[in-house]
Amino acid sequence: MSTLVHRTRRPAGAKDPGADVGLTHRNLPLLLLQARESVIGRFRPILNTHGVTEQQWRIVRALLERGPMEPREIVAVCGISSPSLAGVLARMDAIGLVARQRIDHDQRRVMVSLTSRSRALAAKMAPRIESAYAEIEKRIGRDFTQRFYRTLDDLIEMLGEPPASDDD
Repeated sequence: MSTLVHRTRRPAGAKDPGADVGLTHRNLPLLLLQARESVIGRFRPILNTHGVTEQQWRIVRALLERGPMEPREIVAVCGISSPSLAGVLARMDAIGLVARQRIDHDQRRVMVSLTSRSRALAAKMAPRIESAYAEIEKRIGRDFTQRFYRTLDDLIEMLGEPPASDDD
């Protein structure tokens, strides 16, 4: 389990030490990772109790919300690389959490869906998951929570897909 180091906010007008090397913006990717860890840390014990990894839970939630999907769609929705997803889906299939079925009109393509076992697991986990959300909302407030959801949706929409890598 990782430890999270919180950086104190600089006073307004204080110089960022990164400016010495030409970095003038705060480290947004690091801040987002720290925020993610603050959030997922409240869910990780629930996932561990039920023997589900974070990636597996992302897939289960996505399939619950969107219905059956092809692996390429799961990659896009869940932010899991295609090579990693292949292994995760194979393990999930082996333990009965997902079913993979070839698409009739194109046997190269596969549709992934939840099994009754994964639906039962999600239903069993739901009260604790919802309790974790309620605890977060209690700490940060309902208004902030709703604004933050909207801000994240806006950020995702405005930035869109990341640019292609130049392999620098």
